[in-house]
Amino acid sequence: MVTSVTNLGRSGLFDWLVQRFSAVILAAYMLFILGSLLLTPGMDYLHWKALFDSNPMRMFSLVTLLALCAHAWIGMWTVSTDYLTELQFGARATFIRLLFQAGCALLTVVYLLWGIQIFWGV
Repeated sequence: MVTSVTNLGRSGLFDWLVQRFSAVILAAYMLFILGSLLLTPGMDYLHWKALFDSNPMRMFSLVTLLALCAHAWIGMWTVSTDYLTELQFGARATFIRLLFQAGCALLTVVYLLWGIQIFWGV
């Protein structure tokens, strides 16, 4: 049995729930952005900047960024454990899988920090 990526003592149910909850957050953010664009057809840079300078939008963007990182990590972990197996890579499969997962984790952290810098100007 494969254990959960977010907590080694749990089953995959927690990861499944995180995937579904994060997908709802991502969909809500996308609908909000699309709605903003459709309801304000003459939106220029100043309107766009004012929208993203507000703290509620920054918080919504930060929560969405965290949801995106969680969603991506669990998805890539699942892909790596399903497809980087001993059948394709033999004895090197564990090393290749760990290398792939480390690369995904590093990219996820880099994108998270970069996104925080963009949204909050830190």
